[in-house]
Amino acid sequence: MRFTIKHEIPGRLRVHFPMKYFTFREADTLEYYLKGFEEIREVKVYERTADAVLKFRCGRTKILEILKDFSFENAVVPERVFECSGRELSAAYYDKVVSTVLLHYGKRLILPFPVRRVLDTIKAVKYLWRGLKTIRNRRLQVELLDATAITSAILTGDYNTASSVMFLLTIGDTLEEWTHKRSVDDLARRMSLNIDRVWLLTEDGEVQTDASRIESGDRVVVRMGNMIPFDGEVDAGEAMVNQASMTGESVAVHKGTGMSVFAGTVVEEGELTIRVTQTEGCGRFDKIVKMIEESEKMKSSLESNAERLADRLVPYTFLASGLTWAISRNVAKAVSVLMVDYSCALKMAMPISVLSAIKEAADYDITVKGGKFLEAVAEADTIVFDKTGTITKAKPMVVRVVSFCGESEDEMLRQAACLEEHFPHSVARAVVECALEKGLTHEELHTSVEYIVAHGIASEIDGERAVIGSYHFVFEDEKAVIAEEKKELFNSLSDEYSHLYFAKNGKLVACILIEDPMRKETKEVVEKLRAQGFAHIVMMTGDSERTAARIASEAGITEYYAEVLPEDKAKYVEDAKQNGHRVLMVGDGINDSPALSASDAGIAISDGAEIARQIADITIGSDSLESIVVLKEISTLLMKRIRFNYRTIVGFNTGLIALGIAGILPPATSAMLHNGSTVALGLKSMTDLLPAKAG
Repeated sequence: MRFTIKHEIPGRLRVHFPMKYFTFREADTLEYYLKGFEEIREVKVYERTADAVLKFRCGRTKILEILKDFSFENAVVPERVFECSGRELSAAYYDKVVSTVLLHYGKRLILPFPVRRVLDTIKAVKYLWRGLKTIRNRRLQVELLDATAITSAILTGDYNTASSVMFLLTIGDTLEEWTHKRSVDDLARRMSLNIDRVWLLTEDGEVQTDASRIESGDRVVVRMGNMIPFDGEVDAGEAMVNQASMTGESVAVHKGTGMSVFAGTVVEEGELTIRVTQTEGCGRFDKIVKMIEESEKMKSSLESNAERLADRLVPYTFLASGLTWAISRNVAKAVSVLMVDYSCALKMAMPISVLSAIKEAADYDITVKGGKFLEAVAEADTIVFDKTGTITKAKPMVVRVVSFCGESEDEMLRQAACLEEHFPHSVARAVVECALEKGLTHEELHTSVEYIVAHGIASEIDGERAVIGSYHFVFEDEKAVIAEEKKELFNSLSDEYSHLYFAKNGKLVACILIEDPMRKETKEVVEKLRAQGFAHIVMMTGDSERTAARIASEAGITEYYAEVLPEDKAKYVEDAKQNGHRVLMVGDGINDSPALSASDAGIAISDGAEIARQIADITIGSDSLESIVVLKEISTLLMKRIRFNYRTIVGFNTGLIALGIAGILPPATSAMLHNGSTVALGLKSMTDLLPAKAG
């Protein structure tokens, strides 16, 4: 496609396309296309000017080729991208702010004073009604204060002051609503479905296929730990389903044949065959937005305390105004006090600060489900890491398959992959990917499979019970034995790798050696977290003592626990909380879910199990633990901003009240300074906490 370069610096390009403007759909299409290239690290498309700004990490020539290859006709964009876009919302609020400003100042320039007076009086009725409603609810709130100030200004003939107050209140309400909706919608988009592959039940058995190919009436199979991809009815099976994304409640509910299930909910236990009734993945988007908006999780304790304080200060503002009039008998001085209140600024700046921080975290691929959890991160002094897929890379690799029976190593790998492909765990994916790389195709050899949390998988192959998993599961729970002539081979297995044991009919048939290399950034991240104030950095794993000790040593972690079960992780978290610590839990698997729930803030790695991401309070979308350092920094700076806002609001407005009582500031000036400072503080609270996004 043709374009012109408007501005260029190394690593950044602004281009213009040959049209007056983009439609919202065209802008979303171009942005989706450009974000699909690894070379482009950040892109912003402006629909009003048909411009695009790109930040990239490759040569200029490559970027120009990408832009030339683009066309709206050939770009394939999932419909959910348009359904969940916030572009139209932002444009609507932008137009609303601009039109409010133009109407306010245009009215002053064009309309004569008598006409403006009538219009301002009519507009004041709305604010008066809002104030009276708070009295009907037997509560003195900021709306009553606004109504009294506006009414007092009109009664004293100061229509310019009344008009300015209503104008600034309108701008403030619009900016707050815009920021809130933008942040909530962004969070909801990140919580919306992003499922690419599902298990379709056909006459020939289960087939893994693209989610986009599923139609109403199709049957899909969803197993433990996986997200339900579509709305539908249970055709077969029973399960406990976590519906937190729909209802806000984390307690799992029973689902059986004939019952309805919803997209985005997660199977905690059991297995379901679902007959699809609705295939649009974002059909639940509005429900997510409603859940987030109604959730008290959106508020940190500092934010809630500020709002409660704002309401408590309203009667004192009335009292100060009354005393001023009683002492001075000067209506102007009394009105000056009414024009200034703490509530407006407190109720505007605090929520905007929190929601802007959530939005900023999202820019770093960190999804935070509420301000409460940012506060928990800021105050945390203990962080617990799961090992596999967290401290170590999310993609472990199969090093070797050792056969303990007459069948070949490749055959053992093929059978193991057939079992493992159904379950969302990094080790399972390693087995499946190794089989694919070797070209080992596998049909469904087994009967139904059962996942035992933190242990392994059980099924039947050719009428024989087959189990694959940990040493504890295979040898202690399942009582599998090793052939006498193979014990020496078994004892020679290297402890350098993690071991995945495969047994059939009570006998060990294979051991899969898994290389679980540590993330290259782990040691540096641990040092940074320690510098940020974490007194306890802990690693917990179900692996052997020897493996755990090696990884902990490489990571610089002095406190670690090996061969632990899910309940052990949760108990450690609960005990630490009882001892007065604020605890973060970082994990990626089904077995981390209890500890994630028990912690003050659970952090899930995005490549992990769906249930871990669903239960977690925060999800890391990037493939680097550096995001946790960024999260801690954003959280700490947010708490500093909230405290700064509080001190600024109280100090500045107290000064205005004092100057009003002294007769130095007239009501109009008090109102202008108060409302101007409120909007200014709100705009400041919308700015990023970190100086610049890491490239």
